[in-house]
Amino acid sequence: MPKTRARPISPHLQIYRPQLTSVLSVFHRVSGLLLSLSSVAFSLWLCSLGLGEPAYDRFMYYAHGWPGLSFVVIVIFCVYYHLFNGVRHLFWDWGWGFSLKTVHASGWAVVVAALMSSIMTVFLIT
Repeated sequence: MPKTRARPISPHLQIYRPQLTSVLSVFHRVSGLLLSLSSVAFSLWLCSLGLGEPAYDRFMYYAHGWPGLSFVVIVIFCVYYHLFNGVRHLFWDWGWGFSLKTVHASGWAVVVAALMSSIMTVFLIT
């Protein structure tokens, strides 16, 4: 049997430093996944409403604990991040904002806008 040479592998996370654009792209996908999962929690809340007061009280008991409140805060941030980053992608679809300087500025603007909107929303609902 012929001896095979060790073939080089593609550079991966060990080689490349994470860039703002790649981190924001991955987080956009993660926020979309979390929003999908939050629809399950929303459906459970609606089911608890339909099943009566004992089921609703049990759901709200878990929702008012720190894991439930943490989940709500994370979902609020994901809603704003996904919204603002979606608007950013919409501008890209129109052909605007492709220069590297604009891409970085709009990326940071999305993060700051999502953080500020999330903080304002959390303070308004508490």
